[in-house]
Amino acid sequence: MNLNEGRYQIGGVDALSMVEHYGAPVYVYDAATMKRQYKRMEKAFGKVKRLRINYACKALTNVNVLRLFRSWGSGLDTVSIQEVELGLRAGFDPHDILYTPNCVSMEEVNEAVEKGVRINIDNISILEQFGALHPSVPVCIRINPHIMAGGNSKISVGHIDSKFGISIHQVPHILKVVEALGLTVEGLHMHTGSDILDAEVFLQAVEILLRAAEDFPDLDYLDFGSGFKVPYKDGGISTNIEDLGSRLGDRFNAFCADYGRELELMFEPGKFLVSEAGTFLVRTNVVKTTPATVFAGVDSGLNHLIRPMFYDAYHHITNISNPAGKPRIYTVVGYICETDTFGINRKLSEVREGDILAMSNAGAYSFMMASNYNSRFRPAEVLVMDGQAHLIRRRETMEDLLGPQVELPQLSGAVKA
Repeated sequence: MNLNEGRYQIGGVDALSMVEHYGAPVYVYDAATMKRQYKRMEKAFGKVKRLRINYACKALTNVNVLRLFRSWGSGLDTVSIQEVELGLRAGFDPHDILYTPNCVSMEEVNEAVEKGVRINIDNISILEQFGALHPSVPVCIRINPHIMAGGNSKISVGHIDSKFGISIHQVPHILKVVEALGLTVEGLHMHTGSDILDAEVFLQAVEILLRAAEDFPDLDYLDFGSGFKVPYKDGGISTNIEDLGSRLGDRFNAFCADYGRELELMFEPGKFLVSEAGTFLVRTNVVKTTPATVFAGVDSGLNHLIRPMFYDAYHHITNISNPAGKPRIYTVVGYICETDTFGINRKLSEVREGDILAMSNAGAYSFMMASNYNSRFRPAEVLVMDGQAHLIRRRETMEDLLGPQVELPQLSGAVKA
């Protein structure tokens, strides 16, 4: 989002005009930012001969966004059979979709096998069942490297007490299962967490996976997950993807030389690719002054953007209706009947009732975590592409809330006293 002659723009389109056209609240995504991040990552790992970037679609699964990434050459990382189906609908080849579920039933895994996508298994029980049912289907195995990494305990998934992955200490058990069932292990996978800043921690986990890979002779790829940090504030820190790409690329190439063939290097970025592309636009309903605080109450809440409440995530907030206004301090809150605070003591241009506030870094895990709590409608989504705004999800209506509900005829009349 940039300021041009006193008006904020997203991808070259006036932000306030989009609110006038599509209403508020509304999520707006800039395709050019997504493409910039994708191409930046491709370039960073340019030393590697076989590179595959699988967009982690759980970050933002709108089918139009999936089609954008497919057009740029991306594969797809999925965590549910529904995401697999969305990926296929978006036109991805099954071989370009990696299915990495957690704690799902064997029935769902079987369905993914039938659809022809690559399978990534993260527990020994499912591996044993998989081998008995599908001994001829190549499989990837998710390893837990026991590395504590990530910006928040809720998004650190590679530590020893995590539910994700098979412990690195259980590799001997994995090897016994693989040998007994005649399985072909085509890939190894790890993911340590999100918002990783320290490249050294990531490279430490890489070494653990590379050592494990030496015990698997039939590998075609290694998937190192993602979790790269993006800046949330002006001048904020982020993962130096170029430095990491150079160092990891050299190490991976050296490993491939020792292994005896060129493996494919995979990553599964989500937030890195789409977080900065998203802006959430909300309208100020009320400015409320108390003895200690000035609240700006908006027409949204944790039902639309739960990350600040769930992860203590920071989203920069801008009053785009009054760029030249006098700076004042506000606590921005929502309209849900819970404590749903977007930002505490934020310096904003003077906020008036009716002003539009923009929340940055709202492309990843934002709309995707939206709900109908308090029976509120989920907002619209707009994609800005080539200087044009396109509606890619309409705002919900009361029919959407009632549609899945089954109204019992015997309860449709007046309630008896």
